[in-house]
Amino acid sequence: MIGDDVEIIIVDVRGDKVRLGITAPKCIPVHRREIYDAIQREKAEKKELEKQPQARKEEKTGQQQDQETHQQPTEKP
Repeated sequence: MIGDDVEIIIVDVRGDKVRLGITAPKCIPVHRREIYDAIQREKAEKKELEKQPQARKEEKTGQQQDQETHQQPTEKP
């Protein structure tokens, strides 16, 4: 048992391989390590993609400010 809600059961042993059964509430995700790692990579990639348009927008805003500064008329005395 892990806590009160998660139970791990040895289902089968064959040579050097052990099969496990896991019982857990649906609100607790249970994945093999390689699946968990893939999910984490996808989340990180999605987060990075969401940041990129924001970074481009901020870069464009900075460029627009530079252009506005250069386009402002200068006063002659």
